[in-house]
Amino acid sequence: MKQASSDSAAAQTAAAGNGKPASTVDAVSVPLAPRANTLGHVIVLGLSHHTASVDVRERLAIPEAEWQSAAQNLVDRCDSISEAAVLSTCNRFEIYAVANHPQAGIHELLASLSERSGVPPSGLRRHLFMLNESEAVWHLLRVSAGLDSLVIGEGQILSQVKRCFELATGKEGMAGKILGRCLNAAVSAGKRVRSETGIAKGAVSISSAAVELAEMRAPADSGKPIASCAAVIIGAGKMARLLVQHLLSRGVEDITIVNRSQERAAELAKMFGDADLKLRPLDEMVDAVVGTDLVFTSTGSAEPILTAHSMGPRLEGAIASGMRAVDSQLMLIDISVPRNVAADVSDLTGVAVYNVDDLKAVVAKNQARRRRLSLEAEDLLSEELTSFNNWHHSLGCVPAITKLQKHAESIRSEEWERVQGKLAGLSKSERKAVEQLSKGIVAKLLHGPMVHLRSVEDMKERVQTLKNLENLFRL
Repeated sequence: MKQASSDSAAAQTAAAGNGKPASTVDAVSVPLAPRANTLGHVIVLGLSHHTASVDVRERLAIPEAEWQSAAQNLVDRCDSISEAAVLSTCNRFEIYAVANHPQAGIHELLASLSERSGVPPSGLRRHLFMLNESEAVWHLLRVSAGLDSLVIGEGQILSQVKRCFELATGKEGMAGKILGRCLNAAVSAGKRVRSETGIAKGAVSISSAAVELAEMRAPADSGKPIASCAAVIIGAGKMARLLVQHLLSRGVEDITIVNRSQERAAELAKMFGDADLKLRPLDEMVDAVVGTDLVFTSTGSAEPILTAHSMGPRLEGAIASGMRAVDSQLMLIDISVPRNVAADVSDLTGVAVYNVDDLKAVVAKNQARRRRLSLEAEDLLSEELTSFNNWHHSLGCVPAITKLQKHAESIRSEEWERVQGKLAGLSKSERKAVEQLSKGIVAKLLHGPMVHLRSVEDMKERVQTLKNLENLFRL
């Protein structure tokens, strides 16, 4: 098995260096840091939609309720692992851990996953990525920021990483000082990327693109903002549910569901109990359509359900009676394939028809925008990585600093005891003041060396400084 600490280990997946396959947007190189101290190495072992099919991901998937127990089992069974956390979603399964020896830790994690899934290590290895230290932390930061997602910048993964952090650092969690700090940095980085770049803005799904298109076109087509429009959704499936969510988020209050099955429509309305959705049967569809401002069609019908023949006379009657303004257009957004709206409906007066091809243009524009912003996001992540690495590396100074402080305190204490007889004439408060003075002098003398030691980023220089310190003070 290849060493995780080498460049070749990171290259076991196309994600080498930046935690992302070559098929997605090229990322900046991982801002590599010097090898960390002996207090623990951050490692990541996992697979995602980039490296494994859903069949493989299902074999390793762990319900959220079992994330803590799974991490505890890994720490208990893997001698090299001191901290662990599990993140399992529909698109990825990842183990974040702290290991005394990275290569041994990854080997033990792989063996544990093999035993749990029933897939031999050789079968798992071709789907897994195995990352160590800066590469591992960089990958986690990109995951939390949504840069490694199927849809760049999507928000759900940040909530999932946050939940991973909460469980890992909770009462039954197995994240200690290092992994807890790493996961917390990932959550903070994910929030920062979204707030500072706006990468999550702009529709990248068909349902969100449909509502975004309606929002863009409503003032020109209907003569009013989308929040003031009455909307009709034909269909009551998953796409209809998503449409309701997006419409409500934009302030649309008048929403009607038209569906063949009133039972299913009622179930959909129940999901949005506070929204007061209206329901109409399919035989009232045309009346509902001509009496509204905005229509979304989302059914599985193999034939058009709205045609010029069925709509034309009623639409003309609505305009003649004044129910519809002459200068406004009925917006029909057809997100079904095959199409629910016949091509000849576009020929009707007062109707603007949009289909999936129009939505794809919106999605493509927003995806391109997100790809551009991902480069800006990675600049922010580089800052977060440097901050974490500096903190992590500073932990290597702690033992030396502690020894130096103890050594200095021992000398101060001995000298304090030696002069006790000469201070017999002092009051209790005066003696206390002198002792505090001695402690203050020691602290002042140590402050400079300790600050310098923590600030040294080059590991060779830090190691040499530690040796000089130990030799100088005979620690």
